[in-house]
Amino acid sequence: MTDTIRMSLVEVHQIASVLLKAQGFNDAHATAIANTVTAAERDECRHHGLFRIPFYVNALRAGQASGDAEPTLTDLASGILKIDAHYGFSPLALERADEALAVRAKEKGIAALAVNNALNVAALWPEVERLANRGLVAFAFVAASPYVAPAGGTKPLYGTNPMAFAWPRLNQPPLVFDQASSASARGEIQLRLRDGKSLPEGWAIGPDGQPTTDPKEALAGAQLPFGGFKGASIAMMVELLAGPLVGDMLSYEAGEKDVANTGAPCGGELIIAIDPVQCIERGDRVAQLEHGERLFSKILEQDGARLPSERRYEARKRTVIDGVTVPRALHETLMTLSTGQYTKQNNAYEGDDAIASRLKSATATTTSALA
Repeated sequence: MTDTIRMSLVEVHQIASVLLKAQGFNDAHATAIANTVTAAERDECRHHGLFRIPFYVNALRAGQASGDAEPTLTDLASGILKIDAHYGFSPLALERADEALAVRAKEKGIAALAVNNALNVAALWPEVERLANRGLVAFAFVAASPYVAPAGGTKPLYGTNPMAFAWPRLNQPPLVFDQASSASARGEIQLRLRDGKSLPEGWAIGPDGQPTTDPKEALAGAQLPFGGFKGASIAMMVELLAGPLVGDMLSYEAGEKDVANTGAPCGGELIIAIDPVQCIERGDRVAQLEHGERLFSKILEQDGARLPSERRYEARKRTVIDGVTVPRALHETLMTLSTGQYTKQNNAYEGDDAIASRLKSATATTTSALA
């Protein structure tokens, strides 16, 4: 018996959807979360795929997340929309607001969406990619729980605080990047803990404030910003954009609210969409995008250089045909959850010893998706 099993993308979506509904999410939330999880698996973004299902379940079982709240969309100003998730997870709120934001951006030239009261353990690239597929330039910013020490500090204060950007392209998928302001994503450390692997130097410090390559010590201590003060400044910027600017919580405040230690922070997100054709006087969209292509060509002329998102798009071609490999231990855990028998409330890696031991023994492959 191998340590992994192969699943089609349809099977990945099905197990996620069935599991979430068995645990108490309604059909709309279960489908939206399953869409997000499957997209992550498709693109080989493993730490946001099936690996995240226990985080969704833990937050719901702890009473910190709603499984049936219907997001409400309102106007704040002519170019600013707000969607309140009412303490549901973000995928449904983002799907509900996507078209309205795109329409407003094309009407006004630029528009922003404030997402409030949303629990978020997903990647940022899906929302900006959807907007870029509508011909828009897009940015997204979200904070998290306090995981990252400020430059020179030793205690967690900032979230991993990612930002995402998407640029539409002619006759091909958009250019997209999604990166944390920390040296690594939280999930990358959790995967290395699961797989018994050490961390690269410069990722984290332990509870004693000293550098560590031990994932367990890193999770108990603090992650580090990338590039020292530069990454810390970006983390601070994201805190302000996704917190005070949109009337939501800072990362340390979100951490204080997560009393059950689910690892699923609740807070805000800021998304900005720009209609590129309205940013130039002549309004020649083709010429504008072709100008951007000249930059991409210059990048690719250099040996070893690649464009952001290229690896994800290459993964899509494989996984749509071949499906994905999933750690057997993770699959068994998910099958148990899908029966509705799971009742624990703690985070899979920071308190739930039963599920942690099962996931820890698994190998690190999961990749899958809906096109």
